[in-house]
Amino acid sequence: EVQLVESGGGSVQTGESLRLSCTISGFTSDEFAIAWFRQAPGKEREGVSCISSRNNETYYDYSVKGRFTISSDNTENTSYLQMNSLKPEDTAVYYCAVRGTRRCYLAERKFAGAYWGQGTQVTVSS
Repeated sequence: EVQLVESGGGSVQTGESLRLSCTISGFTSDEFAIAWFRQAPGKEREGVSCISSRNNETYYDYSVKGRFTISSDNTENTSYLQMNSLKPEDTAVYYCAVRGTRRCYLAERKFAGAYWGQGTQVTVSS
């Protein structure tokens, strides 16, 4: 059984940083794409960032580019999302997802067949 567990969320002030972790167990594919999504209250879930097993290529939504960094530690089966210069509009529940293909998408409907975590809350106050 594939399981994803996010951690590292919390409440911070504008301009501060957080690092989210996503620990993946039971996933055995050598090819993968790991993505981070977020969902703010009353809004649809949106893609934030994605990392592919193809040369560790990374992708970012324009709203977080330059502030967030995605990484993957294959020895620990963990993906990280380093979030710097946080803004109130970053407030959301953050989810990680993984699927057994190297294709990265930030649109949830295109990230079909993925396994998802339960999410971790990030709150940024001004």
